[in-house]
Parts: sequence; structure tokens; C-alpha cells
Amino acid sequence: MGMKGLSEYYREDSIQQDTIRGITYLIIVVIAIAVLVPFSAITGVFSAFAFGFFGVGFGFIVFFAMIAVIFVFYLLAAINLRRAFSSLAQKSGENMFETAGTLLFFGAIFTVLLVGFLLIFLAWIIATIAFFSIKVPQQQYGFTPAPQLSQPIYGSRFCPTCGAFQDPNAPFCSHCGRQLPID
Repeated sequence: MGMKGLSEYYREDSIQQDTIRGITYLIIVVIAIAVLVPFSAITGVFSAFAFGFFGVGFGFIVFFAMIAVIFVFYLLAAINLRRAFSSLAQKSGENMFETAGTLLFFGAIFTVLLVGFLLIFLAWIIATIAFFSIKVPQQQYGFTPAPQLSQPIYGSRFCPTCGAFQDPNAPFCSHCGRQLPID
């Protein structure tokens, strides 16, 4: 949701699209882990009993094929999230997004060596800091007082606080709500 809001704010649809693709690939990874890990365990045990030594080899092949599929989708997720963070860094001027995207990408690559999990953890910490470091231009709110007239208009009444025109019998300003002086 945060990336959607930033995508709309910076008028850059690729931020949201790349994020959605990256999250979709991450969901596929989670589903693949939930389905393929038990499947490979069951296949390995069954084939070991049914085919002996060759069945164990088949179980390892299924396990490594599962790891390869998960790794590819995880890498696709990291590539898309890196693109989203890079676009956000360019639009917002907050370079920590670029760093977070790069760490996320290399973390996905080095997940095989288990060092990648540390890089991914650091990437999300840096991304969180970057989100809170975005500088948004401040907008001016409030009422601009009416310009002072060089000659007073007789029979008219103006609020001394905000300068808004007032009904001669009004006890409070219709614009700012302050009490008007009694004439």
C-alpha cells in the first residue's frame, strides 16, 4: 500500500507494477516451499523404499530441482523489487532505496550460501529507514488575509484577525471564528 501511494505521488506506475510483480513472485516462492518440500521428502522416502539406492538419487534430484525452482522465482522477486526501489530512489532523491534494492538482489543471489539472509534482512532495515527519510514538500495551509484598503469602506465590517468581510451584526467571524470587537 505504501508503494502504491508513493507511485501515485511521484506519478510513476512502474514503482507499483514492479512491486506487485515482486510480491507475486515471493508468494509463489512461499507456496512452492509449502508444497514442494513435503513433496520432495515423500518422494525421496518412497523412492528409497521402492528403488533402493537409485531411489535415494531420484529423491536428491527432486530436492535439488525444487531448490532451483524456488531460487529462480526468488531471484525474479528480487529483480522486480530492485527495479521498484531504483525507480523510487530516482523520483524521491532518497538513495537509500537504491542501496536497499541492491542488497536485496545480492541477498537473493547469496541465499544459496546462507549469507544472503543477512543481506536481505539489512536491505529491509535500510528500506524502512529510507521510507522514513523521504522529504515531502510542505504545503501551506490557511487563509491569506485580505489586502488592507487605503480608504475605509463605511458601513462595512472586516475581521481584524483574518481580514474577511463580515455582516455588521455578526458577533463572530464567519471565516476564522474569532470574536469580533463591538463597535
